[in-house]
Amino acid sequence: MEANAVTSWTDTTTESLEGALAHTERDAELALRAESAVHRELKRVRNSAVQGALKDLRKSLAEAEQLADALRESVRVLRAGWTFDERTHLESGAYTTELLGVAREQGVKLFEQDERILSYPSLVRLLPGEAAVEIDRKREKRIRPSVLAELLGARQQKPPRFKPEPFLEALLRAYRLALPEKKGRAMGSTVSLLEIYQILTLFPGSARDYTKQEFARDIYLVDQSGVRTREGLRVSFPAATGTKSGGTLSTVTREGELKVYYGVAFRP
Repeated sequence: MEANAVTSWTDTTTESLEGALAHTERDAELALRAESAVHRELKRVRNSAVQGALKDLRKSLAEAEQLADALRESVRVLRAGWTFDERTHLESGAYTTELLGVAREQGVKLFEQDERILSYPSLVRLLPGEAAVEIDRKREKRIRPSVLAELLGARQQKPPRFKPEPFLEALLRAYRLALPEKKGRAMGSTVSLLEIYQILTLFPGSARDYTKQEFARDIYLVDQSGVRTREGLRVSFPAATGTKSGGTLSTVTREGELKVYYGVAFRP
């Protein structure tokens, strides 16, 4: 990434990760130029030795030594210039704020919710201790805000890797288990999605392995798919009065808008 590609949102200060990386990027470019100069002069030394041009050889050796000293100094400046505390930046929420700002300038719609970043169809979790993020449970070390925003934007343009049919069948099984829990509920009744989620994550550790954010995203994806169960049942996700009384789930749509869900029902 070229230095002039840094977004204006963070290019003004090294207190941001984007700005600190831009500063180090420029220092590294200077060090690379110094390294190239050393390389060129060493080639002259070799050529002078090959040809036996002794006067040129002495001159190139002295020049190479001076350029090597300049290279060592540029590397020292490069190393000393990186003082950014990335862990604190990630843990404090400053990184999330910065990423959302950079993404907004790039036209990428991201949302923060329950210590996750929602980016249809992906869920992003910060890993401060590893200076990385997790995108849909896969580790990603490229966390420069402009780079990560671009990466998430590209993922938003691709179809999700989601198979709605197996998920819909699991949803139907949980729905049927939930129906007898309250009197008067029969097939076609609305059941809270949070109740369904609790059934799907009964085993210890299941809620950690399959979060509410992931469940809400999968609900949206199956909602958009239009598929029916193997029995031919149609699924719907009524809002009813549940949306007003809480107990909702939310996710991000394909268009980058927040979508709220409350209940689920199956009908012929």
